[in-house]
Amino acid sequence: MTTRGSSSLRGSLLAGAVGDALGGSIEFDRIDRIRGRFGPSGLTDYAPAYGRLGAITDDTQMTLFTLEGLVLARRRGSDPVHEVRVAYGRWLRTQGGPGVASDGWLLDVPELHQARAPGNTCLTALRSGVLGTVEHPINDSKGCGAVMRAAPVALWSDDVREVFALAAATGALTHGHPSGYLSAGVLAVLVQRLLAGADLVAAIDVAREELQQWDGHQEQLVLLDLAVEMGTRGVRPSAEVIETALGGGWVGEEALAIAVLTALAARDLADGLLLAVNHSGDSDSTGALCGNLLGARDGVDAIPEHWLSDLELADVIDRLIGEASEVFGR
Repeated sequence: MTTRGSSSLRGSLLAGAVGDALGGSIEFDRIDRIRGRFGPSGLTDYAPAYGRLGAITDDTQMTLFTLEGLVLARRRGSDPVHEVRVAYGRWLRTQGGPGVASDGWLLDVPELHQARAPGNTCLTALRSGVLGTVEHPINDSKGCGAVMRAAPVALWSDDVREVFALAAATGALTHGHPSGYLSAGVLAVLVQRLLAGADLVAAIDVAREELQQWDGHQEQLVLLDLAVEMGTRGVRPSAEVIETALGGGWVGEEALAIAVLTALAARDLADGLLLAVNHSGDSDSTGALCGNLLGARDGVDAIPEHWLSDLELADVIDRLIGEASEVFGR
């Protein structure tokens, strides 16, 4: 029998992948082009991308390698930041990077060895071989490549501060601007609290309080508060309103804010994912983050079955979730 914990964990990661796949086909399109292709409601179902329906992008690829690193760290009792950094080296290998030891089994999945519009910041940072940290940033990037992969960090601990700090540290491996790695911290805490049964507004309150303890938090805090205010008005935001108020989601604080707004405004999980991807911006990342939130809140059964059945590598995602559930007792 599926428990709430396992349903919520599967929901978070699978809905994140579904949101990624929905947005992947329109990631670089403006809303007028999206409506021109699909009608006035915009995208309402998977559209072909990378030669198939339901194709994941680099967002889900890196999320899986984050989770694999955390699973290995817990099994070995080793430093999670180190294990995640090594896991990202394996992801880099799938993108044509240098050979590495096959520590985890994801490297042996042929379908992961495909470039799905990987972020230049992630590629450049990982290729450099330099270890980026919060104290010694590797660059000044606040792109959304750190927050998009952070959801699995929610599993690491029941301690909010520990989860936030770990997500920030793994984000800072590639993204040195506070809005790059602090957005990862907020996302991980939101997912942690939702997995524990909190409602979304309560989870935001907890994450917001922790965010304010960190230097450089102001930019993220302003957009997070605006997203909450907009999402609780009872007025459905249009794509134009989202872009005007919160931006396109190409950077960390914007992507997180769009995900929070659309999750708060959603009628249900499917509605939230479509709201999260139909805008002129980084549709796969905002869809993935909204999916992480609503899937953790509503569980895997809230995901439309046809989206799950057509999702690329759903079996691989489920296998890794199963390992994580055993290791972390979820």
